[in-house]
Amino acid sequence: MSLEGIEEKIGLETSGKREEIIEKSGEGSNAKPVELVEHKHVEVADEIPPELEALLHTDPSTGLTTDEAKDRLEKFGRNELAEVKTNPILKFLSYFTGAIAYLIELSCVFAAIVQHWVSRAESALDALKQTLALKAKVWRDGQFVEVDTAELVPGDVIGLRLGDIIPADARLLGISVTGGETEGTLSIDQSALTGESLPVEKKKGDTCYSSSIVKQGQMLAVVTKTGSKTFIGRAANLISITVEQGHFQKIVNAIGNFLILITVVLVSIIFIYQMVYFRNDPVKGNVFEVLGHVLVLTIAAIPVGLPTVLSVTMAVGAKQLAAKKVIVKRLTAVEEMASVSVLCSDKTGTLTLNELTFDEPYLSHGYTKHDILLYSYLSAEPGANDPIESAVRTAAENELDILQNRQSAHEVPGYKVTAFIPFNPATKMTNATVVNLDTNEVFKVAKGAPQVIIQLVGGDNDAVRAVNSLAVRGLRALGVARTYPDDPDTYKLVGMISLLDPPRPDSAETIRRCNHYGVEVKMITGDQLIIAKEVAHRLGMNRVILDANHLVDPDKTEEEVTQHCERADGFAQVIPEHKYRVVELLQKRGLLVGMTGDGVNDAPALKKANVGIAVHGCTDAARSAADIVLLAPGLSTIVDGIMTSRAIFQRMRSYALYRITSTVHFLMFFFCITLIENWQMSAILLILIALLNDAATLVIAVDNAKISPRPDKWRLGQLIVLSMILGVLLTAASFAHFYIALYVFNIGIDDQRLETIMYLHISSAPHFVIFSTRLSGYFWENLPSPTFFVAVLGTQIFAMFISIYGLLTPAIGWGWGVSIIVISLLYFFVLDFVKVNVFKYWSFELTAKLWPTPARKNKLRDRKVDKIYQERVTESLKKVKKVVTITKVILAFQYSQKSKRTIH
Repeated sequence: MSLEGIEEKIGLETSGKREEIIEKSGEGSNAKPVELVEHKHVEVADEIPPELEALLHTDPSTGLTTDEAKDRLEKFGRNELAEVKTNPILKFLSYFTGAIAYLIELSCVFAAIVQHWVSRAESALDALKQTLALKAKVWRDGQFVEVDTAELVPGDVIGLRLGDIIPADARLLGISVTGGETEGTLSIDQSALTGESLPVEKKKGDTCYSSSIVKQGQMLAVVTKTGSKTFIGRAANLISITVEQGHFQKIVNAIGNFLILITVVLVSIIFIYQMVYFRNDPVKGNVFEVLGHVLVLTIAAIPVGLPTVLSVTMAVGAKQLAAKKVIVKRLTAVEEMASVSVLCSDKTGTLTLNELTFDEPYLSHGYTKHDILLYSYLSAEPGANDPIESAVRTAAENELDILQNRQSAHEVPGYKVTAFIPFNPATKMTNATVVNLDTNEVFKVAKGAPQVIIQLVGGDNDAVRAVNSLAVRGLRALGVARTYPDDPDTYKLVGMISLLDPPRPDSAETIRRCNHYGVEVKMITGDQLIIAKEVAHRLGMNRVILDANHLVDPDKTEEEVTQHCERADGFAQVIPEHKYRVVELLQKRGLLVGMTGDGVNDAPALKKANVGIAVHGCTDAARSAADIVLLAPGLSTIVDGIMTSRAIFQRMRSYALYRITSTVHFLMFFFCITLIENWQMSAILLILIALLNDAATLVIAVDNAKISPRPDKWRLGQLIVLSMILGVLLTAASFAHFYIALYVFNIGIDDQRLETIMYLHISSAPHFVIFSTRLSGYFWENLPSPTFFVAVLGTQIFAMFISIYGLLTPAIGWGWGVSIIVISLLYFFVLDFVKVNVFKYWSFELTAKLWPTPARKNKLRDRKVDKIYQERVTESLKKVKKVVTITKVILAFQYSQKSKRTIH
C-alpha cells in the first residue's frame, strides 16, 4: 500500500518531490519490514565554473603556497564586502528635489532678479559585514596558520571546528582537521542565511556558506568563493542595487507635477497678456513689474504646505505607532503601509517561535508521555548547546512533576546517572546508564536518530510508520529506548519524540485579521517544503506552497511565474535572491508589498519591498535594511500598524484633495479675472490666504478618520477630476461674489473694499471644503475632531475680523463679513453633495475610459474576465447545491419508505 499525492495542487504546480511511504506487505509475524523514508535536505545549487573548479584541487596536507595565494588574491580580490558610500553633500541636496521644491527654488531665483523676497543601504551593508569572521585557520606552505579572513582565496584549505564562523563559501573535504579521513558530518547553523529553523547536517562534498556557524563536528574544507561572490556577498549586492524612488514620493511628485503644469501654463499666459496689454505703459508694462506680479501669484498658488502637512501628518502617525512598539525609521513608510495589499512574512522567528518544542509523541504500548519525557531527560546532555537537547530538557522540566522545585538543577529525584556517552556523529545517539534509587535497579537509556534506535531494538514496523508519518509533515523525530534489569543487553522502544518550531500563539489570529483588512499574507521560508506546509496548516493558511526553484524555472515564462507567485500562499527552500524576486514579481503586478524578516537572508527583500518590517530580535542587517522595526514579538502589532497607517492615509488624501481643489480654484479665478477685468489682488492678501489656510490644516494630523476596510489607494485620476469639478464650482461662486459686489452693490472695480470682499471669500469658501474632503460620504457620517474644527473655523473668524475692522485692508463692516462666512458655509453643503455623487458614480471603468492607458485597459479586461469567471463559479455552485438538496430529499424518502417496510 502506498500513500501518494502529499503535494497539493490547488490551481498551482509545485516542483517539490513527492514523499512516498512504502510498506512491503501487511501485518503479522511474517510481515516484511517497513522501509524508513528519510527526507532528503534540498540544498541550494552552487555552480562552480570549470576554470574555478580547476583551482580547487589543493593538496589538503600542505595548502597553497604564499606565492599562489598572492596571485589568487590579485585575481579574485579580498574576501570582504565592498563598501559603497554616498557623498554626504549629494545626499543633502537630494532632499531638495521634487516638482514642488523645484518650483519654489525657481521662484526664489525670480524673486532675487526682481528683488521681491517672500540611507539605509550603507548601514545595512555595514551590518552584514559584522556577521563575517575576522580570522581563519588555513594550510599555507605546509603550515596550519591563522590569517585574516580578507586574505582567503579560492583553493585555500581551511579548518572548521565547533563554534567557528565559516569565513568563506567552502566545500567540505571529508578530512579531519588532524589529517585523517572522516565519515562524520558537520552540523551547521545557517538560519541567518536561509531561515531554516534547524541546523543542517553537511557531509563530504557539500557546500557550507560564509557567516554560518559550526554547531557540531570538525572538518577541513576548500574555499570555493570569496567576497561578493559568496552567498552572503550576493545578498549584499542585492541591497546595494535597490535604490528605487518611494511610493509616497511618486505620489507627491505626481500631484506636484499636475499643479505646477497648470500654474506655469496659466501664469505664463497672464505674463504674456499683461506684457502685451501694457506694452505702451512704461510703468505697468515694465518687465520686472509684470514679473513681480506674476511671481506673487505663483508663490500664492504653489502648494508649499503640501509636503509639510503630509510630513507632519505622518510624523504624528509615527508617534502613535511608537506607543504600540512599532518604530518607524522611514517616515513615508507610514503612508505606504496603508496601501500594502500583500504581506510577505518570513516564517522562522516571525510566524514561529524560532525554537524547537516538544510535539505529540508516538508511544509504544504501555508507555506514557511522561515516561518518554523522563527517559529523554535522563539521556540528555546537560548544558549542551544544541537546540534538540534544549527542547527535550525544556519540555521535561515544564511537564514532569518530579523536576519541579528541585534542590539541584543537575539531579533527577529518584534517579542517578552513573555513566553518559554524549552524541557522536558516527553512532548518531546518546546513551546513559541510570540507577533507580528507590529499587537500586540499573538500566540504560538510548536516544538518537530514529533509524538507529529502531535498529537498536531489533526493528518495529509501527514505529517506522509513525516516523514516516511525522516526516511527511516535516516534524523532526527522535527515538527513545531503554533496557530492563532482567535483560540488560536488550533495548525496548519507548517511543518517538516529535519536534517542531511551532507557530506563535498570536500568528494565526494576526493572519486572519490581516486577511479581514484585505492584506494577503504569504509565508516565505528557507525551510523544506513539507515543513512549510505543516506550519501553514497550523496557521490556518492554505497549503499551496511553491518550491522556490519554480521562481527561476527557465521553462516557464515571466507571466506564468508571476501568476503562480500571486496564487501561492507561501514559498519554501528560498535563498535571499528568491525572496527578492518574489517581492519584485508582485511589485511588477502593481501591488504594494510589505516584507517582514529578522535575518541576514531577509535584508535584500526588506530593502526591495515598499515597506520593509524588521521583527523583534532581528539582526543588525535586517534592522538597517528595514523601514519599520517591531519591538514586540510576533506580527500582532502589524495589524495596529495597518490600522494607524490607514487613518493617517485618509487624513493625507483628504488634505491633498482639498489642496488641489484650492489651487485649481485660485488659479482659475485669477487667470480669468485678469484676462476679463485686468483686476488683481494685493500681494499681502494673497500671501495671507496661503499662510493662514495651510497653518490651520496642519492640525488635520489629529483629526478623526474613517478607516478603510481594504488597502488604500490614491486614485489620482479620481482625485484630480473631483478637484477640477469642485474648483470650477468654487470659481463660479467667486465670480458671483465679484460681480454682485461690482454691479448690485456698486462697489467700483478700483475700490479697495472689493479686494477685502474677495479676500474673505477666497479665504473661507475653499477652506471649508476640507470638512467635506475628509471622507467619501456625507460630512456628518464622521464628524471632525474638536481640535480640527476649532482650528479651521478659528482662522476664518480671524480673517473675518481682519476684513470687518480693516486691519490689513479697507474695512467692509459686519454685514459683508458675516454674510460672506455664512454663504461659504452654506456653499460647502452644496459641494459636499456634489462630492458624494461623484464618488457614487465613479468607477475604475470610468477611469480607464477617461485615461485609456495600456495598463488600465489590460487591468479592466482582466477584471471583466474575473467577473465572468466568478459568475460562472457561483452559478455552478448553485446547481451543485440544488443537486445535493434533491439527493438528500430522495435519500430521506428512500430511508422513510425502507423504515415503513421494516415496521410492517
